[in-house]
Amino acid sequence: MKIALIIYGNLQTVSGGYLYDRKLVEHLRANGHLVEIISLPWRNYLEHLKDNFDGRLLHKMTAGRFNLILQDELNHPSLFRLNQTFKAESQTPLISIVHHLRADEPWGRFERWRYAQVEKAYLKTVDGFIFNSETTRRSVEKMIGAGRPFVVGRPAGNRLAPVMPEIDIQRHSDSGKLKLLFVGNLIKRKGLDVLLSALKQLPAGKWELEVVGDATVDPDYADHCKKWVQGIPRLRAAVRFYGSLTDEQLAIRYSMNHLFVLPSRYEGFGIVYLEAMGFALPAVATSAGAAHEIIVDGENGFLVPPGDANELAKVLRSLINERKPLARLSENARNTFDQAPKWEETCEKIEGFLIDFANSKQ
Repeated sequence: MKIALIIYGNLQTVSGGYLYDRKLVEHLRANGHLVEIISLPWRNYLEHLKDNFDGRLLHKMTAGRFNLILQDELNHPSLFRLNQTFKAESQTPLISIVHHLRADEPWGRFERWRYAQVEKAYLKTVDGFIFNSETTRRSVEKMIGAGRPFVVGRPAGNRLAPVMPEIDIQRHSDSGKLKLLFVGNLIKRKGLDVLLSALKQLPAGKWELEVVGDATVDPDYADHCKKWVQGIPRLRAAVRFYGSLTDEQLAIRYSMNHLFVLPSRYEGFGIVYLEAMGFALPAVATSAGAAHEIIVDGENGFLVPPGDANELAKVLRSLINERKPLARLSENARNTFDQAPKWEETCEKIEGFLIDFANSKQ
């Protein structure tokens, strides 16, 4: 098949959504499909709306003679009207890859309503969906109703190919400081500020935190968090910022810590939770979004309310005071990883859906 994928920016961008898209493109190309990337420049939301009237983008979509056009749902502001124009000129099916809806993020009431109107208009223009989780599927169907063809392809956590002997699992119950790891772009949705607020409540000298993530996505927020750490002695002594790391460097960080903590205000899935579990790290997340599809509270990690630093502090304090549960949690986390689909399985499932969909339209 000849397939287009519409994204913002570079497919190599570091995020779970781009990793998902990248793995799918690699799989499709490896299996003989021609995949062309149509990249739109990153701008602010209002500027993206102008893409709907860009004749050059419409020409790329129509002139390519594609069997299918995939669109990352992140691009919805650029496509919600353009897709309507395209469908008047072409029979090529449009498939949206939905990681999570922007309207599901923790905005104010007016902002959420505004984003929902644009997303709803966009979602109605596509012919089928690739969802990363059941939570995302339900969210979309709540907005526009069911009925369109779809596949749920759960992300995998095996890109780092972790190998974790039993002796290493037992490291989690060792005495000493509780070693915490945060991995995520330094943006407000990922909740680093909530984690720092929780750590302020814990006794000094009993824990340490490593923060891995790109600080350039929202430099104001990242700078705020770093200044906050520098201004509080107990945080300054125990928090280390690494910035972005290579896969090899990240694997080392996963293998050196006891607990993974990413208290996101919303996650459409949360690939990093599963990646962390590959290194036998129990994961702490929030109840907002789809993390509950990976994490069973008290079994392989913990779920706390979004934005609740006090509840997060309570969980961390309990593990500081009693380390023995970590060994059981760690073993369960590794079992969760072992039982989860791998990237090849997920991409094969999606490829099958795309082939069947394209054949049904011939």
